[in-house]
This record gives sequence, C-alpha cells and structure tokens, in this order.
Amino acid sequence: MTDPSAFDTHHVDNQPPPFGGRNLWADDVALSDAVQREGGAAFVPQLQQYAGMAGDSLYRLGFDANRDRPRLRTHDAQGHRIDLVEFHPAYHQLMEAAMRHGVAGLSWQDARTGAHVARAALSYLHHQAEAGTSCPLTMTHAAVAVLRQYPTLAEWAAKAAAPHYDPRDVPIADKAGITLGMGMTEKQGGSDVRSNATRAELQSDGSYALVGHKWFFSAPMSDGFLVLAQATGGLTCFLMPRRLPDGNRNAFRLMRLKDKLGDWANASSEVEFCGAWAQRVGEEGRGVATIIGMVMMTRLDCMLGAAAEMRMALAQALHHTRHRRTFGQRLCDHALMANVLADLAVESEAATSFALRVARAVDQAAHDPQQAAFARIATAVGKYWVCKRAAVFVNEAQECLGGAGYVEESMLPRLYRQAPLNSIWEGSGNIQCLDVLRALAREPQALAAVEDELDSAQGRDARYDTSLHWLRAQLVQVPAENQARVICERLALQLQAAVLLRAQSPVATAFVRSRLGGEHGMAFGTLPADIDYAAIMQRALP
Repeated sequence: MTDPSAFDTHHVDNQPPPFGGRNLWADDVALSDAVQREGGAAFVPQLQQYAGMAGDSLYRLGFDANRDRPRLRTHDAQGHRIDLVEFHPAYHQLMEAAMRHGVAGLSWQDARTGAHVARAALSYLHHQAEAGTSCPLTMTHAAVAVLRQYPTLAEWAAKAAAPHYDPRDVPIADKAGITLGMGMTEKQGGSDVRSNATRAELQSDGSYALVGHKWFFSAPMSDGFLVLAQATGGLTCFLMPRRLPDGNRNAFRLMRLKDKLGDWANASSEVEFCGAWAQRVGEEGRGVATIIGMVMMTRLDCMLGAAAEMRMALAQALHHTRHRRTFGQRLCDHALMANVLADLAVESEAATSFALRVARAVDQAAHDPQQAAFARIATAVGKYWVCKRAAVFVNEAQECLGGAGYVEESMLPRLYRQAPLNSIWEGSGNIQCLDVLRALAREPQALAAVEDELDSAQGRDARYDTSLHWLRAQLVQVPAENQARVICERLALQLQAAVLLRAQSPVATAFVRSRLGGEHGMAFGTLPADIDYAAIMQRALP
C-alpha cells in the first residue's frame, strides 16, 4: 500500500510569522523620539499601554470590523421608522477602547502641557490598528474645540471629552460619554459650502428647524452632529441631536449608506432633514468662521492618519522581507529591495516627525500666537503633502510582499483602500493649497512663523540652505494659483527636513539629499548608493 505521506504536497516554509502581538510604541523609534521631543514625555506610560493593545487585540479586531460592514435599518419589524446603523461587535470594542484611553478626549481631559501631542500619538497608534473608527473619534475630538466656547452647550462638550463610549440610541442625558458627527457637504456644492441649500427656520423658543439634505453625513449613529444651514443671517453652524431631550427621534431620515472604496468599518450616509430640531452654534451668518475652530484639529488628524498608514505599511513590508528568502538570501538583504525599504523608512519618519511637530504647535496655540500662526498654515501644508504621499507609499509596500500584499490577510489592501481618503476628507488637495495661498496673502504672521521654523535649521546642511534660498525667492510675492501645489510641496519638504535636522535624526541627511538635493528619482527605491540602507531599516523596525 502506498504511503499517504507520498502525496503530501502542502509543506509551509519560507513564510513570515503572523505580524500581530507586538507593541507599536516599542517598535517605533521615530514616534517615541518625536513625542518626547515635542513635549509629550509625561504621557509615555499611557502611550506604551495603548500601543500594546493597538499592535495586538485591537489589530485583530480591525479585521472583523472591516469584514462585516455596517448595515442600515430604516424600519423595525412593526414598520416604525428607526434609522439605525448596525455594526459588527468589533467596531464597538474598538470605539470603547479608544474612548476609554483618550483617543478622542485626552486633549480636553488633561490640562498638562503636551496633552495634544499625546492625544495625537494615541490617534496615530489607533489608526494603525483600525482606521475607520478614527472618523468618529476625530470628529468628536475636534467638535469639543467649538462646543466648549458656548456655556449653553457645556454638557455636550463635557460628555464628548469624557472617556466613555455608549452606543445606545438614547438622549445624551442618559449617557456618560457621547460621540459627534458632521454634516457639511451637499449634492450641489461639495467643498463650496456657501452654496448649501439646507434651510434653518427660527422657532419661537429660539431653536431652529432644519429642512434639506446632506450628501455626506459622517458617522450617522453619533449622538449629535454639527451641520451647516442657511438661516436668515446667512450660513450658520448648528448642533443637531440624534435624540430630542424628551427621548423622541429627531426629524431626520437616513436615506442610504455610502458604498465606499474604503473606510468599511465606519458608516457614511445621505440624510434628509424634515424639520429637525437644532441649536445654533455661534452667530447667524458665521457658520464657516465657527466651524473653522475644528479645522486645525481635523487636518492634523488627516496628517496623523496618513502617517499612521505609512508606518503600518512599512512595518508590514519590513516584517515580511526579513522572514522571506529569495535567491539564497533574505529578501530585505537584496540591494535593490534594501533601497526601497530604506526609502520608505525615510519617508515614514519624516511624515511622523512633522505631524508630531504640528501637534506641538496645536498644543501651544492657545497661549502662543506664533505657534498658533504656524499651526494655521502647517496643518494645511502637511495635510496636503503627507496625505498625497500615503497612497503611493502603501502601494510600494504592497509590492514588497508581492502577491501576498494584495491579499486581505496582510492588511495592506485595507490600507491601500484607506490611504486616498485623508487626501479627500476635510478638503481635497486643491482646497488645502488654495488655503495656503490665502494665508500667505492675508496673514503675514503665518508666513513669518513658517520662516522662523525654517530658519531654525539653517547652517546644518548646505543642501538644505540652498533649497531654502530658492523657496524664499518664490515667496517674495504670493504665487499664482496654478503654482499652489508646487509651493505647498516644497514648503512641506522643507519643513519636514527642518524637523529632522533639528532633531539630528539619523535619516536627516538621506532625506535632504534625496528630497531637496536632487539625488532621487521619481519612485521609491532611488536613494543614493552610498546611503546606509541597513542602518535606516534597523532604526525603522528594531
């Protein structure tokens, strides 16, 4: 009789071990250096704890939350309108962990210097585990910046900042913590929110009734939403609760959930307002000026999300290539693959370091006008460039894994779907670049703050100084609109280089030579031949 083992064709070898079960803080020298450099050292124990969860239990939950997408139930079995969005239990577990550990609220819960830096690092860590939940967490965090300015909305601000997650569909009086969403975009306007058609009709008790629609209504199961609508005095910001104080449903209807490229764990919807009850936030006609208080926060989180996606993609690529052998040696030891991996590592560290530098500016903005001015322009510059780099970065990391990088089990397909979103959300690339031009033209303090930042790194690298001289010449006059992307790109690269040079990062020279010095091709993997690729890879993932 033939031995059955003779037909055994399935021997598993030359495969990397599972990626999970790691601490994302211990693995990330660039992050730990940046947090301590930018003022968040007091929060390191909290970050270490959450990083352990993000690289292990939350990492695993992210797969389930994305595999089983949210479902909209418009009616119950008896025919009552309910407008509920049902999520996989993993989504709620991710949200609960994030809220409890301060991903949405640490900035507001802790008065210590560096709280915004630490909260940014928490967001960066969480986004690596699961990016979809970052949407409601970011909106909840940013909304507090607006709501806390108005005493009548104190309960909303306090509960949005609280470390509690409660997914029940009940009035906020019955909850210890809440989440908040946004409704800005309409079919006919997109980013041109001043063309919004939703009406806000003043009621006798001082409240408003909203009538209209929103083309994108983010995180529709949130407890409340900041929306823009046209009042008598013009475009105005409103807080619209999901449930009225008496427990009844507010008068809005979820029409459908968006069938999206990515961001599968989170729900986005279309909505109609049918006389929905709302409270005014700020003055009539000042809707954009009111909402702008959130923009610095949400743009920062777009940068952080893009940097986090780069970081996770890099870690996956390094992990795979260190355990995979081809043509007699480890994949990462092949010279050309080493160039690609080192180039990705340089890009990732620059993105992370710059995002945390901007987080420090946000942290200090309330009491330091120069940092506020820097944050004003750096969030737009960074949001544009870091988000633009994420999609091509993740795709390059996929290629390091070959076919395995196109399979959901590697997580890289999810990252690839997610990567373009941050460049679209909160204003696409052109919106960011035009905003930078406006700041350069109308806000001299913003340009002065950027110049001071860039000057602080002068004299450390001749190539940096030459590039800065060119950039200054371009900024003597406000560039033409059709040159806005060129200027934003160069500003971003120069600011990233400044952070790395001041930090004396081991990758600073490679960044300056390749990104500012002209020693780089159009693709990743084109670093100069004399760069120490192995040292850069070792720093990226010890």
